[in-house]
Amino acid sequence: MSDCIFCKIAAGEIPSRKIFEDEKTLCFMDIAGDVDGHLLVIPKKHRDSVFDCSEEDLEAVMRTVRRVCRHLAEDCGYDGANLLNASGVSAGQSVPHFHMHIVPRKTGDGFSTWPNLPGAKEDLDEMHKKLRME
Repeated sequence: MSDCIFCKIAAGEIPSRKIFEDEKTLCFMDIAGDVDGHLLVIPKKHRDSVFDCSEEDLEAVMRTVRRVCRHLAEDCGYDGANLLNASGVSAGQSVPHFHMHIVPRKTGDGFSTWPNLPGAKEDLDEMHKKLRME
């Protein structure tokens, strides 16, 4: 997609701080400055969100996520990682190119990436009936 910032980064038209790259994916540093080590993993092929990703693209992204997370733990001294994705505007997706956030974590780092959720409103059994796949 010609006007997609992540496509431009993947094509080398916009500079980035690359962490890892292979034929199908790219991992680079997020420039938001919200937490040290915040990374993004994208498929090089444009996909709007998880909803239109091919299985091949999803598998490639998750292989890269696993590889980078292992690097963070084994080589960089992190204890864990949060993996985050927002797919669709209603979920808070701000860049319309599928991406996974990796937030490296250390024990006692003092912050939480878990959202402060309002609490369920529907009956659990009713939600189960609505959501289960036959």
